[in-house]
Amino acid sequence: MSLAGRSRRRSEASFRSRLALRATVVVTVGLSLLCLGTSVVLRVLLDREVDASILGVASIQAASLADGPDGEMHFHEWDLTPEEAVSVRDLVQYAQVWDENGVSLLRSQYMVADLPVDAEALSQASAGDLIWSRQEFGETPVRTLFYPLARLGASHGGHVLQVAAPLEQRNATLRRAALFFCALTLLMALATYTGSWWLAGSAVRPIHDVIDQAEEIEARSLDRRIEAYAETVEYRRLVQVLNTMLGRLQAAFEAQRRFTADASHELRSPLTAMRGEIEVALRRDRTNEEYRDVLRSTLEEVARLSSTSEELLTLARSDAQTLRATGERLDVAQRVARVVERLEETGQRSGVELVLSGAGSRFATVDGEILERVTWNLVGNAIRHARSRVVVATGLDQGDVVLTVADDGPGLGAADPDALFERFYRADAARTPDGTEGGTGLGLSIVRALAQAHGGSATAENAPSGGARFTVRLPQDPN
Repeated sequence: MSLAGRSRRRSEASFRSRLALRATVVVTVGLSLLCLGTSVVLRVLLDREVDASILGVASIQAASLADGPDGEMHFHEWDLTPEEAVSVRDLVQYAQVWDENGVSLLRSQYMVADLPVDAEALSQASAGDLIWSRQEFGETPVRTLFYPLARLGASHGGHVLQVAAPLEQRNATLRRAALFFCALTLLMALATYTGSWWLAGSAVRPIHDVIDQAEEIEARSLDRRIEAYAETVEYRRLVQVLNTMLGRLQAAFEAQRRFTADASHELRSPLTAMRGEIEVALRRDRTNEEYRDVLRSTLEEVARLSSTSEELLTLARSDAQTLRATGERLDVAQRVARVVERLEETGQRSGVELVLSGAGSRFATVDGEILERVTWNLVGNAIRHARSRVVVATGLDQGDVVLTVADDGPGLGAADPDALFERFYRADAARTPDGTEGGTGLGLSIVRALAQAHGGSATAENAPSGGARFTVRLPQDPN
């Protein structure tokens, strides 16, 4: 078994054990509390029954003591043989009369010894109170009632009837109940642990299928999807989420692969050109002017290589979300005009007129570097596609700085406007005035990345009068 497999089995056992143990603990604690509460209620009920029985016997015996025709006290008792007396030893059968000084006046005929007397309880009962107590009669625990006979008449003033009932049966019942509750708790704990173990195994089984299929998906097979059967809504949702994530990973991986290939191509082209020119120059001795031509050509390729590297670095920073806009209050129209002025010579070489639309200052709190770079890229892109004219306009709209660059070229045609902002996207040669593609295909990608870093947006559309129109909106406060 592989290391991953062994780790998975250990995780499974750990999960099942923890789930089974926690469920068992919860059930055991809950059942223990229930049994404890039941035991308390049972004890209270048994004590009430014993007390009621003792009080009933005390009332009967007290009446019997007061009904003697000759005034002599006697208990109401059955005549039992010794064998019968032994068979009913657990019934309420202990009764004894005391005077207030603790002298025994009468006791049940089957008692061979006096009940244990409590002097304090006897004193309180002589004063007319019913006094309950727990005592030991021999080795038998008993529940005792001290009953004042003065309640029956003045002739019994100072006399106290003590009635006791053995608690052996009551205690035995409580012990049997405790044993039953312990056995029930143990059985329920075992059943809970077993059931939880089985349930945990059933619960994680679909997860193993998902994991096994997910482990088989590699970078070269991102087009595969997880097809594990999930019979519950939660697992179906998990499989759906994982497949959606795999789709995003596949798209990102493909985009990264295309980006790497395109970037390699863009970087290799100037390097190849530089190498070829240098190799040609070194094949034989040349004049100073020829060497200068090679150096100028190499310098152009170096500039192109440096520009491409800067653009790739900007996009990498955008991917890493490290592009940050810093706002400053500035004249937006002035900054845009300065960029357009620097590109006028480029436009003149291409036969394109640059027109600034709108007049006056427009102050806003924006990132000046981002504004200038966005303007440079948009105007430069428009010059390459325009026939004769590029119009650049700035304005403020609903708290945003709006920059619009429109050209009179062939427009976007049927192209997807969002596709224009993809990296290394190249316009068809038919849509450029000279029939060439030109550019690295990164300018508009950088425009959108910079706009988004500022919290804004970049869009493209066909202008109503013909040509393409690009609009960038930047919030006035990037923070």
